[in-house]
Amino acid sequence: MDTRVATAPGTVPLPVLQPLAVADVDAVLAVEVRAYPHPWSRGNFIDSLAAGYVARVARDDEGTVIGYFIAMPGVDELHLLNVTVAPEHQGRGHGRALLEAVVAEARARAAVRLLLEVRESNLRAQRLYTSRGFAELGRRRGYYPARAGRETAIVMGLVLEPEHGLD
Repeated sequence: MDTRVATAPGTVPLPVLQPLAVADVDAVLAVEVRAYPHPWSRGNFIDSLAAGYVARVARDDEGTVIGYFIAMPGVDELHLLNVTVAPEHQGRGHGRALLEAVVAEARARAAVRLLLEVRESNLRAQRLYTSRGFAELGRRRGYYPARAGRETAIVMGLVLEPEHGLD
């Protein structure tokens, strides 16, 4: 099912958001290796799909992958494992739009919170998460590989208040 992503004011809508399929993994991996010095492996993506994780891919009007996310459902939470925008599409609001899609997915699953880890050095992502209401919950020392050793992850969470519609 293709969907247009509803976004918050000030964000650029993603053209099309679709379930990520095995056939998409090579295109997603091509973005991943351009975006990160320590990218996920093909096996990480395949394993996530096999496990039934929530996985979506965003495409532009030509069908090119411009971003994606993968999240692991829990009993009453959703854990965002990977959210990435292709480097050439960053700075246009696509990251915020993808994050909004993750929040919408969490709400649709009646999750009470959304969790994620972010590199201590990734201030841009931290600002995005904080602006959306995420708060720091703790730190995981040595969580991420880094150019020199390991880097600390900041664990962040967003409490999802139930949405109340008009009765």
